Amino acid sequence: MNILLLGSGGREHAFAWKMIQSPLCDTLFVAPGNAGTASIATNVNMSPTDFDAIKAFVIDEKVEMVVVGPEDPLVKGIYDFFLNDDKLNQIPVIGPSKIGAQLEGSKEFAKEFLVKHNIPTAAYDSFTADTVEKGCDFLETLKPPYVLKADGLAAGKGVLIIHDLAEAKEELRNMLVNKKFGAASSKVVIEEFLDGIELSCFVLTDGKSYKILPTAKDYKRIGEGDTGLNTGGMGAVSPVPYVDAVLMEKIETRIVKPTIDGFQKDGIPYKGFVFIGLINVNNEPIVIEYNVRMGDPETEVVVPRLKTDLVELFLAVANEKLDEISLEIDERSATTVMLVSGGYPEDFEKGKVISGLENITDSIVFHAGTKFIDNEVVTNGGRVLTITSYGNDFQEAIKKSYQNIDKLHFDKMNFRKDIGNDLL
Repeated sequence: MNILLLGSGGREHAFAWKMIQSPLCDTLFVAPGNAGTASIATNVNMSPTDFDAIKAFVIDEKVEMVVVGPEDPLVKGIYDFFLNDDKLNQIPVIGPSKIGAQLEGSKEFAKEFLVKHNIPTAAYDSFTADTVEKGCDFLETLKPPYVLKADGLAAGKGVLIIHDLAEAKEELRNMLVNKKFGAASSKVVIEEFLDGIELSCFVLTDGKSYKILPTAKDYKRIGEGDTGLNTGGMGAVSPVPYVDAVLMEKIETRIVKPTIDGFQKDGIPYKGFVFIGLINVNNEPIVIEYNVRMGDPETEVVVPRLKTDLVELFLAVANEKLDEISLEIDERSATTVMLVSGGYPEDFEKGKVISGLENITDSIVFHAGTKFIDNEVVTNGGRVLTITSYGNDFQEAIKKSYQNIDKLHFDKMNFRKDIGNDLL
């Protein structure tokens, strides 16, 4: 079958890498893709949110399935766009409906869903510019640090964790009144801070049944020791070593099952991935957030551990037959380290030539912000490449990733040298 994959990051390269291994995949198009996807599939210069262009392309190229990588097209309603079009409604879209995508598109919607379905989460309240002073009063009822979350999509950067009360009030005003994150922070959710160890649980669902994918832990901060600004993610490890059968059982019964049941009770069409950001507080899992797609760079360690045909899984999702497929997982650990442009997550330059890719052995390079110019691979974003490796444990895997990073170079290349250290 002909498949169109939307997106251009490391997540999409990992999906593409796995999907082209399937005998069910004849032609894979990636829109817009990157230099990595260009070498294994057909890149299409098309925005993932240009639904009219996508419609024309899907019809012209006889595309039989659309897989959505990033959150933007989902929040903007690509699933519904296909469903409500007579020429497209027989083509499955892997991703939730517009209302389902609100789990990521609105922090407030997500919190209301969690509370409604008795899924454990932190205490919270939400505020707008009109109620900013009430928000400041609410901050006074909490213990530091204070968690402020822009309600809308802010490219992974809309969460602030602040230790000083006066600074928290100032930032709340900055977000609501001065629109620090634009429209994304026209509403702000204030949450109690939870102290524990974070992990990510990934679920694939057809809206009725589900498969829990391997656990992963990512590293959000730019600096070693989890310091500095939040990024889209600087590395990841899978599985998470401290997640035992007891904790996993709690996650499934208290969080995963009520989430999928909640979709049915609320009449939310949901055929795709649910990313559940969790925090383990004294061996009790609590939900921090939902995302409605796979995480990046967690995809780059989760997908390589899937032995089951990914296209077969997607077809089962489309046909609501996911319960008929058994999920096979590679027992090995996988780790990935993100190479980023100098200055990221703030200002950075693009167009730096990347050298050494041909020297990589025993690791997989997934491209994120790259493109081809004059037959050379150059940087084209803040997060540039992820180096994924397998090992009998994460220490062995991470060692391979770092050994291969030594073979790579681009001007002002930066990466964290402590991925996984907190798990030792």
